[in-house]
Amino acid sequence: MKINTSVFFSICLMLVISACHQPGQVATGSKLAANDTLKFSSGIRAILHDSKGNYWFASNQEGIALYDGQSYRYFTTADGLADNQVRSIQEDEKGRIWFGTARGVDYYADGVIHHQPVASDGNWDISEQDLWFNAGNSPGVYRYHDGQLDYLVFPLTWRSKEHAGYQVTDIAKGKENRIWISTYGSVFGYDGKGFTIYNDQTLKHDQRSGFIHARSVLEDSKGRLWMGNNGIGVLVKEGDSVYNFSEKHNLIQVMSPRTGAKSVNGTMEHVFAIAEDKLGGMWFGDRDNGVWHFDNDSLQNYTVNPKLSNKMVWCIYRDRSENILFGMAAGGVYRFVESGFERVF
Repeated sequence: MKINTSVFFSICLMLVISACHQPGQVATGSKLAANDTLKFSSGIRAILHDSKGNYWFASNQEGIALYDGQSYRYFTTADGLADNQVRSIQEDEKGRIWFGTARGVDYYADGVIHHQPVASDGNWDISEQDLWFNAGNSPGVYRYHDGQLDYLVFPLTWRSKEHAGYQVTDIAKGKENRIWISTYGSVFGYDGKGFTIYNDQTLKHDQRSGFIHARSVLEDSKGRLWMGNNGIGVLVKEGDSVYNFSEKHNLIQVMSPRTGAKSVNGTMEHVFAIAEDKLGGMWFGDRDNGVWHFDNDSLQNYTVNPKLSNKMVWCIYRDRSENILFGMAAGGVYRFVESGFERVF
């Protein structure tokens, strides 16, 4: 049988192009390599691009996934994880991968999940190599330093470990070795010498302005502190002042209850994720209205994928190749490109 070489070449080219746009691997540049799809459906809470080029994904209820560029490997409580809800992923100086779960801290080394026990109630201190984790529903954090995991209590007037009002929602390292910790009731900053605390009392909030319910925190390259909240949008500390960024840009509806109630379209009241890109642009993940991007001149709202059952962006991550990745509550990881968003995992 005689083959039309022109047709044959066209078919092959179409197959190659199609393969390069399937979910799977993020590479440097704009091309994607064909591969399997991340199977999590309970939400992506954290992402890590490690020093070896692997991608790690933390889910809300299904454990951890490791993508090595060829295939996925999944880890759950059956493999040694303390809990299948994993809230953070970090890498230490030895290349071990650490997980902050809802019930303790684990790490991955030599192909195995290991549990890291809590040594004691420690004293507050800070060093560049420290790893910081949520401490479940307790009003404090876990700090891993020099082979030991300590529990550190927040500077509160009571010490009830069962109180959930100060459960950690996000942790971010800032300038001059400062650590920022957001909780439902306050945002704590610690620099090794003392604490900076932002809460309803220090910010002089009242019912009309809404109450702080922090869900995300980030200190950007300019030294501005961004605090995402569940109800009152984003607070910004710039210089000596703190102002409501969402309110300033008319992104809070006039009759908003400024609580956890669902928001109308075009608002930015429930911000669960914040990231900065290489150009200094700020990205916000809203619970009800997808993604917002601020480039210091204008604000743009995006829907990552209109077909998703849930618009919520649970995490935003800037990887080693400068890709801005978005972990969705409905599952899947997307990358922002000039034309919009494409699913990559």
